[in-house]
Amino acid sequence: MAAFRRLAESTHFAGLRSSSQEMSTSPSNQISRRGYHIDLGAREKALLEEDPALKRFKSYKNNLKRVSKIGDVLTILVVAACTYELYAVATVRKDQRQQH
Repeated sequence: MAAFRRLAESTHFAGLRSSSQEMSTSPSNQISRRGYHIDLGAREKALLEEDPALKRFKSYKNNLKRVSKIGDVLTILVVAACTYELYAVATVRKDQRQQH
């Protein structure tokens, strides 16, 4: 513990500590932390409006969700089939050992 305290008090780490303290008290950091609201300009508002030319691509999201769900179901089925196959092989071997 004493070694850590000496390390923290060394000049190298003291410089880092003072620079981080300066950064945290700068006005720009205080403004961003307070989260002042700035109204959007005309360009930003235009960019956020819905574009009718892009409407046909919205179905892409639904298709992606559907394919993802199908993939999840297939993964579960494959894992279940492999587990069953391992169980079946294990029980067959167990039965063969008991017969001999």
